[in-house]
Amino acid sequence: MSGQSSAPASRRTRVAALVAGGALVVGGVGYTLASWTDTEWVFGGNGTGGPGIATSTFEVEQNVTGALDTGWTQAEDAPGQEMTFTPDAIALSPGDSTYASVVLRTTQDSIAGNVKLLKAESVEVISDPTTPGQLLWNALDVRVAATAQGAPCNVSTFTAGTVIASGPLATSAASASQRLEAAGASRQQYCFEIALPETPRLPTGVPVGALQGLAVTPAWEFFAESE
Repeated sequence: MSGQSSAPASRRTRVAALVAGGALVVGGVGYTLASWTDTEWVFGGNGTGGPGIATSTFEVEQNVTGALDTGWTQAEDAPGQEMTFTPDAIALSPGDSTYASVVLRTTQDSIAGNVKLLKAESVEVISDPTTPGQLLWNALDVRVAATAQGAPCNVSTFTAGTVIASGPLATSAASASQRLEAAGASRQQYCFEIALPETPRLPTGVPVGALQGLAVTPAWEFFAESE
């Protein structure tokens, strides 16, 4: 009896040894037992659990009020925010000029960039190309000077400041761009002068008196680009 029981015990021992080794052979085929698994992950964060990879921001804002710390806003669609020219602007006679200014800076979360003034666009012509004000539009001149914020905006500005545009209102754009430091660290003021020359540009045979009672609304775009 003892001889009959020793063989099954021996087989059980060998099977247990195979199982402990991680494989079991049955009928000549090998089977691998299930094993523990593990994974590890990492992410690029900002040190507080938030996203650590992001794009920069470039945003310019404007101020037509002249105030140093208030009145900043954004106006990205034409015709934009209203600059109010000096009171004689709506009663020009040949030889008269009128003035207004705007200040630009980057927003507090913006990187640095450069800004360039493009030529004026007529708000009336955009909506109605046949507007009678077109005669006045072609007769007017414009000058633009780049100055520091708070500098006077009058005829003296064009001696003290840097003139970046000068010529017919319909075609004159800035000759150079201006740098805007990041996070609003610099503020660039632009002084606009609109003038009705003593001898305005008019089609042949059209008298100066034909300009009486006409009105235009010029709009300017500042094209800004990050560095």
